[in-house]
Amino acid sequence: MKMQNIPFGVTDWDSVERTEHKGDTGVAYWRTRLFGEQGNEIRVRMVEYSAGYRADHWCIKGHILLCLEGELETTLEDGRVFILKSGMSYQVADQAEAHQSYTEKGAKLFIVD
Repeated sequence: MKMQNIPFGVTDWDSVERTEHKGDTGVAYWRTRLFGEQGNEIRVRMVEYSAGYRADHWCIKGHILLCLEGELETTLEDGRVFILKSGMSYQVADQAEAHQSYTEKGAKLFIVD
């Protein structure tokens, strides 16, 4: 990820449109901004997972993810499981390790990819 051609700006996340994304169970609500040049954008999201949310896919996109509230369980395709609590983060490269998200009680995340 190379961050260039992005002027200084401030985001009021409450004013960004919220979109709904259903999981195998539960729902995710995304507030998404794109920064940079078209075709080379950096996607920045504020994401809220409902209680009982489980992603409907194995993700291979790279992310830097910070858990702001709640607790997130991330399972890697090889079976390893990681628990993120508020204030914890993870990072993974594109195409590196497929991962799937689950939360029993819900979580609020800040994600850059």
